[in-house]
Amino acid sequence: MRVGVYIHIPFCVARCSYCDFATTRYHRELVERYVRAVVREIENFAAQDERPECDSIYLGGGTPSTLAPSHVALLLEAVRARFRVSNEAEVTMEVDPATADRPSLDEFRQLGVNRISVGAQSFDDEELRRLRRAHTAADTVRTVAQLRAVGFRNLNLDLIAGLPRQTLAGWRRNLELALSLRPEHMSLYLLEVHPGTPLAREIERGISPPPDEDLAARMYEAMIERLEEAGYEHYEISNFCLPGRVARHNMKYWTGAPVYGFGCSAHSFDGRRRRWANERSTARYIRSIEERGRAIVEEVELDDDAARAEALFLGLRLMRGIDLRAYAARFGYDVRRERGNELARLNEAGLIEIRGDRLRLTNRGALLSNEVFVALI
Repeated sequence: MRVGVYIHIPFCVARCSYCDFATTRYHRELVERYVRAVVREIENFAAQDERPECDSIYLGGGTPSTLAPSHVALLLEAVRARFRVSNEAEVTMEVDPATADRPSLDEFRQLGVNRISVGAQSFDDEELRRLRRAHTAADTVRTVAQLRAVGFRNLNLDLIAGLPRQTLAGWRRNLELALSLRPEHMSLYLLEVHPGTPLAREIERGISPPPDEDLAARMYEAMIERLEEAGYEHYEISNFCLPGRVARHNMKYWTGAPVYGFGCSAHSFDGRRRRWANERSTARYIRSIEERGRAIVEEVELDDDAARAEALFLGLRLMRGIDLRAYAARFGYDVRRERGNELARLNEAGLIEIRGDRLRLTNRGALLSNEVFVALI
């Protein structure tokens, strides 16, 4: 089975108000040490296969575009030395419009990066300011133009719905501006407020309003309708693509394929039962690698129930759903027999549909997916 490789780059020029990822401020000396540490971790990686075949690499963050092309080159060279990277591998890099410049983007492409995920988040400058983003809508438009000019033909745009004081009309404008750039892929997320983030504190103090769930639902329905009208396939709860442009790396998470993570806070899965996670702190990660050559702080061996539950809720994130007959053969668990009452209730509520052996979420079920998962697991 072909594996995926994820590399976490924690550096940011500023911390967004909603972010709860492992990030740290950019410092040149720290970046140098960090890249060396990640390279060493990749070199030390041990797998059952001597050199696993890899067809997806993802540089996420944080802000990978804060790295110099020379740093990206070192990381990709390390992956290619430790894994058999296929010629048609999808190599994605996240880019912040505030840190993108045309010469670097061109160098990233020459290094083998062939897919870019642009963190637009909004095309409203006031919304971006409230999110503490360092870029403007014009920066996003300029970045996409530069990416096209240097030869990128596979772009993703990230947008967030349900932002503080965002209106349905404003969300529709964001969608239209995003569609005018015709990205091959779009990831559209409903805002989640995580405890401890600046946004959570603003809400607690009454500075920002709490999320409006009814409005968010209307925004979700509007984005499905508009993107499908524009020719995009709604293939996962939060993801849309033009024909043939499914995100290969993300599909590995939803289908339970092996993904090996490197860098601080990176998570890994061996495709069977074993999951593990690295040290979250950038400083502690570097120190662990420098002293011990590894930074794993958590390891879990999934038991039968956990593996079964995980396959169900990850598989249901895909709008095609899961094959109940294949699922029963794999886990010895017949969902229709064991969860018949729950399936009937969810079907009556319009959250799921079953056609033959295939169970899938409806659009309404995708919006309320956590309710479905809790009922079936």
